[in-house]
Amino acid sequence: MIQVCSRCGTRWNVRDRERQVCPRCQGALMAPAAPGAEWSGPQGRGPAGGPPRLPPGYRWIAVRPGAPPPPRARRRPLGPTPRYATIPRWGLVEHFDAVDTSATQTRTGPSPNAVRTTLMVTMAVLGVTAAVHALRYLLLLINRTTLLNPLVAGAATWLGVALSVASAFLVVGSIVLLTNWLIARRGAAYGYRGQSDPREPLRIRLGCLVPFVNLFFAPVYTLELAAVENRTSTMRRPIIVWWILWVLSTVVSVFSIATSFTTDPQAIADNTVVTTIAYLMALATLLVAHRVVAGFEQAPVSRPVKRWVMVPDDDAAADADADAHADDTPDPQVGAQSGGPVESRGQDPAA
Repeated sequence: MIQVCSRCGTRWNVRDRERQVCPRCQGALMAPAAPGAEWSGPQGRGPAGGPPRLPPGYRWIAVRPGAPPPPRARRRPLGPTPRYATIPRWGLVEHFDAVDTSATQTRTGPSPNAVRTTLMVTMAVLGVTAAVHALRYLLLLINRTTLLNPLVAGAATWLGVALSVASAFLVVGSIVLLTNWLIARRGAAYGYRGQSDPREPLRIRLGCLVPFVNLFFAPVYTLELAAVENRTSTMRRPIIVWWILWVLSTVVSVFSIATSFTTDPQAIADNTVVTTIAYLMALATLLVAHRVVAGFEQAPVSRPVKRWVMVPDDDAAADADADAHADDTPDPQVGAQSGGPVESRGQDPAA
């Protein structure tokens, strides 16, 4: 027995018991009919043995076996659209943390002014020391034929010794200051790129302060700094020149110290000349070192060395020229078929 719901049109197989209410929509069920009775008549079969055609007002639906599914919960109404008399500000406010500009950044190494001042004072003392030794050599030449005043001879000798001691202390102090500057600069360069210096500060100090060892390691550490800051192309030459002068100055200084214990008058004069040259070469070495430091300090670590400049693109200009003559260019398909343009460029085609 089949009963059809008058509301939702669902067909229910009630078997041998008649029902009055639809289990799905609670609508009234129509009178029962035998299975297939409603399909009898001329509309019972479809064309060419296909599925039977339904009478008007009926449709096929898929119903799962068993109890009917629970009814769907209806969405509650959202209510009226909110309206505001003014523009709401609750979503347009941005809070920015105030930056304390009064707070100064701590610098771990010596300042560039301190390095520059120390190098200038050291170079000045080296220049005066070289001049005093040159004057002493001149007095030695005069002393070959004329007896010098003991005060003049003593003043020239002890003034040279005092200036030599002062120069030695200033040179050592300059090397220590330059080492501290190199460590701080390397730390800042690697820190700006989110890395840590692969060489420990103690290792850098030993490589820059131990005599004869620093002749190799200190320039290498400086070249590494130039590579980190992308300044190798501009700083390689000053660093190499400083390296060569430092090696030559060390060789001359060692030779001057080794020959300073002689007592022969001619050997003393020769040692005075060598000592004067050693001080001049030390002065040149510090001058080039000052140039290297100034080259690094021209721009801070956080400022990029490369500057991008807009230049005209040749390809873009060529494309613009091609677009300007687009009307004079024949169709590529036609040109491919005919082998080339028929009309000359800039002339109207023939009628």
